[in-house]
Amino acid sequence: MPELHLRGTRLGDVDAVLFDKDGTLSISEPQLITLAEARVFLCLEAVPAEHRSELQTLLERAYGLRADAICPAGITAVASRDHNLIATATALVQVGLGWPEALACSEAVFQEADRRDARRAGGDGTTSATTAGLKDWLQQLCRAGVRCAVISNDDMDGIEHFLISHGLRDCFAALWSAEHRPRKPDPAAVHGVCDQLGVTPARTALIGDANSDLRMAVAAGIPHSLAIGYTAAWQMPPPLAEAHPLVHHWSELSLRAMADA
Repeated sequence: MPELHLRGTRLGDVDAVLFDKDGTLSISEPQLITLAEARVFLCLEAVPAEHRSELQTLLERAYGLRADAICPAGITAVASRDHNLIATATALVQVGLGWPEALACSEAVFQEADRRDARRAGGDGTTSATTAGLKDWLQQLCRAGVRCAVISNDDMDGIEHFLISHGLRDCFAALWSAEHRPRKPDPAAVHGVCDQLGVTPARTALIGDANSDLRMAVAAGIPHSLAIGYTAAWQMPPPLAEAHPLVHHWSELSLRAMADA
């Protein structure tokens, strides 16, 4: 099987590559900003005016919203929908709602924001753009017989919609979503994907944009050199551990045939 190289340096032998979705396969920041802003707006409408300033600050900090950007390590960028929902309910409790009311309000807000979600619900079928050079890299992997999978905290509909919209679905032999158990960042999620692909973690690479992705990969048995950080999808570079290989463009990765022993 092929050797994976980064800017000419050998990283290891690979039978498969696992990809995070948001911030790795997709430039999801514009859509995530829109989604987070919609959730903030709808929450503010649901509370008395005297609590709105405090609630807005709490939610923007929790969601990682900045001026025209979103924190790539924040819950909107990294966490699952239900974790975002719990964080939202917690903020509502801090401005005076009881927990049952806060949870019900959060669920109603999320349902309405999901209805407006530009990633899937746009009237023109819009979705996040792919990161630069992605299709060429995926085609190189497929030609070499390297199996690919998505491991993401998005739901299956979101993953499928993104891949199908960009003509990438056939490149992926397995999908592991927030609906699977266990889900990332549990290392057993990596084992589940590898079982679906029929590969071992020791000969698998994982590429993601969060430290939780990289820690999960190593804990699951993926070699440290094959737990790769991707940096190019955010306005603010993600705070990745520098000890891991970092990719800034897909063209920096290449495959080479293994030399005969």
